[in-house]
Amino acid sequence: MTTVWSFPTRILFGEDSAQSLPDEVKALGGTKAFIVTDAGVRGAGIIDPLVEAMQTAGIESTVFDQISSNPLESEVLAATDAYKQAGADVVIGVGGGSPLDVAKIVRLAATHPLPLAQYDDAIGGDAKVVHPVPPMVAIPTTAGTGSEVGRSGVVTLQATNKKTVIFAPRLLPNVAILDPKVTETMPPRTTAATGMDALTHLIEAYCAKGDHPMADAIALEGIRLCAEYLERAVRDGKDLEARGAMLKASMMGAVAFQKGLGACHSLAHPLSAEHDLHHGLANALCLPAVLDFNRSAVPERIGTIAKILGARGDDTETLAFECSGAVRALRKKIGLPDGLGAVDVPEENLPRLANLAFDDVCHQMNPRECTAEDLLSLYRASF
Repeated sequence: MTTVWSFPTRILFGEDSAQSLPDEVKALGGTKAFIVTDAGVRGAGIIDPLVEAMQTAGIESTVFDQISSNPLESEVLAATDAYKQAGADVVIGVGGGSPLDVAKIVRLAATHPLPLAQYDDAIGGDAKVVHPVPPMVAIPTTAGTGSEVGRSGVVTLQATNKKTVIFAPRLLPNVAILDPKVTETMPPRTTAATGMDALTHLIEAYCAKGDHPMADAIALEGIRLCAEYLERAVRDGKDLEARGAMLKASMMGAVAFQKGLGACHSLAHPLSAEHDLHHGLANALCLPAVLDFNRSAVPERIGTIAKILGARGDDTETLAFECSGAVRALRKKIGLPDGLGAVDVPEENLPRLANLAFDDVCHQMNPRECTAEDLLSLYRASF
């Protein structure tokens, strides 16, 4: 059974909901589809059935799969050239956050002047996204970024080698299809890392500065879903109830973090750009230290998170103290390493990474103000 939601875009959820792709493409007026994915998703056999289904429905398809786990500007530009050469009129992103982000930015690059750097959200680049973009359908194959319901894409720019957020409401996919069966082939390690990405989005959104009760409520339910289902999804990839719950949590995280993120994401972004560390894993390794750092600023919120994650305590102070330990325990249960040293990040690189993290805008919404020295201390605490 497929359920349809309209928040913040059209979302189809349910086992085999991906079979609705041709109908959704036709409803958007598409006749020639450009599919953005990566080699791993294509090799897993996810793309061919979608292409065949659209061919049966009279929709032509071109597949572009040269996308890395931390997408580069050169990959976006190559995909844009391929989109134009194909004469496509609809973009379909299939994969984790990287293919979905690239698919969104291809629509921008195909209809707006380059370079991409002028659309950097940190310098108000959204104001330059003024032209209509092609319609898009997003099909996530991982449960972490929630990019399928996001209005931004992240790409490492060539000029700066920095992960850069390109944001504009026009980039929101027209349709998101959340099919638990599409995530069945995700390996345990990827399931764990992407699940921790979702959890980090939810936790940072809930703790971020500002007043956004809808985002807070969504974040709390998403944290509950992660607490109940992430370990199950890692242990048994065929557990479709757990897979579906994590797809929901991932999507909810992306909805919630319109409120803002925090220091953990500022720490994670340079780790991906400089050391090609998976974004979700980078978040998982830095999150406990950030929770300890933020404890004095938002003890009630961190205590609430701890209780959902199964920590024990009779008062707010105790629960807030136990929160980082609850995250570490979950991280261990799902088989992820316990520090940056375990993933070969050189300790001598931490000062440079801290400066890059300070330049990242995410920590501006952190509930406790961060200096570059604070971020360096957080890297060291995560080592």
